[in-house]
Amino acid sequence: MYSIELTNINKSYKKNQVLHNVDLKVERGEIFGLLGPSGCGKTTTVKIIAGILDPDSGAVNVLGSPMPDLQTMARLGYMAQAAALYPTLTARENLKFFGKLYGLSKTELARRTERVTSLVGLEAELSKTVSAYSGGMMQRLSLAIALLPDPEVLILDEPTVGIDPLLRLDIWNELRKLSAEGTTILITTHVMDEAAKCGRLAMMREGNVIAQGTPEELIKASGQNTVEEAFIYYGGGSNEN
Repeated sequence: MYSIELTNINKSYKKNQVLHNVDLKVERGEIFGLLGPSGCGKTTTVKIIAGILDPDSGAVNVLGSPMPDLQTMARLGYMAQAAALYPTLTARENLKFFGKLYGLSKTELARRTERVTSLVGLEAELSKTVSAYSGGMMQRLSLAIALLPDPEVLILDEPTVGIDPLLRLDIWNELRKLSAEGTTILITTHVMDEAAKCGRLAMMREGNVIAQGTPEELIKASGQNTVEEAFIYYGGGSNEN
């Protein structure tokens, strides 16, 4: 059974079709990347997977259940591209609020808060109100909240934008550990070196999946030398966004 399976997914906003017959199969415990420029349909795809949006047509299954499904959604961690935080609350209060939504006990919340804030380097900043945070700090807090419920499927939409290279390395090391423990991770990115770290990739352009496979398979099949060159070969064009 695949952790995530999309079959012939189509989605339009008014007269603008943003997804065209998207097919994806993500195996349990793998790190799967959606690679493409801004506006290619990555965010719409992950919102459909997370049960936030309904497709116009096609089938969505996550952890063996058709989406949207409330019980399945409780088993997911989702980090949106735009931080969904409460700016007048402190970081600790934000974590406490979302922890209650996840149904964590006081003891479990304290344990997981310590772990996730250490991972993203915020343990010394928890008493600050979020309105005093930089954009990068908000990104780190959003990632911590997504990790808080110890999810079976972790969906991350451009998670390392605005994060310094050393912390990004730490986060990727943790993602690999989670993957090895069985967590399925779906990550969107437009950064080529991050895409190369994924176990498998789906390259997207204008709402279409233009190629899928491991980074090595995509590079070899295209006769190119890098993920970026392969993306352009498969029809990705410039990736400056």
